[in-house]
Amino acid sequence: MGLVAISLSVAMIIVDSTIVNVAIPSIVKDLGITSTEVQWIQESYTLVFASFLLVFGAVADNIGRRRLLILGVVVFAVASVAAAFADSGAWLIGARLIQGLGGAAILPASLSLINSTFTGRERGIAFAIWGSTIGGMAAVGPLLGGWLTTSFSWRWAFGINIPIAIVIVVGVAVFVRESKSALPTRIDGGGAVLSVIAAGTLVFALIEGRTDGWWFAKDAPSIGALEWPFILSPIVFALLISASTIAGFVIRTIRRAAASKPTLIAPELFRIPSFRNGTTVAAIVSLGEFGIILALPLWLQNVLGYTALETGVVLLALALGSFGASGLASATVDRITPITSVRMGIVLEIIGLGALGLVISTDTPWWAIVIPLAVYGFGIGLATAQITNVALAGVPVGRSGQASGTQSTARQFGSALGIALLGTLLFTVLQLDLERRLDGVPGSDAIVSAVVGSAGTAMPELSIRFPDAADEARAALALATSWTAYAAAGFLAAGLLSTIKLRADSPTDRSRHTEIEHPVADAAASDS
Repeated sequence: MGLVAISLSVAMIIVDSTIVNVAIPSIVKDLGITSTEVQWIQESYTLVFASFLLVFGAVADNIGRRRLLILGVVVFAVASVAAAFADSGAWLIGARLIQGLGGAAILPASLSLINSTFTGRERGIAFAIWGSTIGGMAAVGPLLGGWLTTSFSWRWAFGINIPIAIVIVVGVAVFVRESKSALPTRIDGGGAVLSVIAAGTLVFALIEGRTDGWWFAKDAPSIGALEWPFILSPIVFALLISASTIAGFVIRTIRRAAASKPTLIAPELFRIPSFRNGTTVAAIVSLGEFGIILALPLWLQNVLGYTALETGVVLLALALGSFGASGLASATVDRITPITSVRMGIVLEIIGLGALGLVISTDTPWWAIVIPLAVYGFGIGLATAQITNVALAGVPVGRSGQASGTQSTARQFGSALGIALLGTLLFTVLQLDLERRLDGVPGSDAIVSAVVGSAGTAMPELSIRFPDAADEARAALALATSWTAYAAAGFLAAGLLSTIKLRADSPTDRSRHTEIEHPVADAAASDS
């Protein structure tokens, strides 16, 4: 029951990161928000979530992993209530920011609880269930959002979190033992500030680069009445700030570690081969794992004409495949090593995405979509959990939160970079191919701008006014989606190559690394 409660907490934050995409049209109609507010409703959650993972990973070790998990769930639930009652775009954005804060506390706490609670065969099963929850819930979100929005109201897309949060808090409080570092150390406050600024500005740049311009500002970006005053894009400044704060964070961490002072990331953890290599593999694989979820709903709804609910039903194949992998992993945990599971999973993900790229067209039958999606989801379920299992296997229990936060941050950055790259590829191919198809057609520039600027949602109106151009737009979006699937498969192929150095630590290895568990014990009360 404790594992179920922990997995539910992860399910809640993963679902919330995808459920809003389906509800956005209804939110726009109800609240009358601007396109800029639409972007921030979707992205503010991710921005805060990624920024605070490192901080909360270290906090979990000090105040208690179960305590932080419960606190994160409560914060997330309160923010969900605020979002459900929002009467303006600004209110909803604020609620999403707080949700991101709660989610950032939940994820590393859940990981470190599993790492510190389960051993042996149960450990492999626990991580299999945890990983399948992540993969499956990413697909369940659109289905749940489509059903709630269509049958009730977009507000229930947030309100559904309340009963789930109550179940989680009760389950964790009753069935999960508290776990924390035996000798807590003070948090590196300066490092925490640098990490939040570095992560926040980097994720902001990755998310907003295509919209605001990677080098020169596009159409003078603005927030409310404030307009960007420079020729250079704000993305340039965000990347400079991120690079400088990352450098400052690394230098500060190395110096403080050498002086036996507390650090947010323990450099000693990277002396553990399984953690170092596993974190690297996780970051690379994350580049390709979830970026396709951005493209598929656009293709399904704007090219094939699926409704939001039908789109969710199709994507459910991914979730079913992921949950099926959990059952296989549980049954074969004694016969298939975690590294073998990782490699098998990545291969299946590549096969699924490659097959999907081949079948994407303007008239693909549903069954031809469902089969490769199920294979892809099965691969996610096998690979995602066991990468984490391998990475944390040799980490001393007292450093579980810190290691979990570091690994989660690496994965989050990989996902953000993958979504940014795949999103840029999707819309670039869409624009170039549509320009080629409409070359010489009067008003083609306006048509291309409308299709690309609306991410394809302008196609229904285009079909009424310019049916031939609409057919070409659908073909161009199908081609762009296919290229995106191939690119995601390419990222995963790079991830497969990076597993060459991957080696699983045993419980004996974990014991051997215990000397790094409290390297700053003598400085626990020193300058933070």
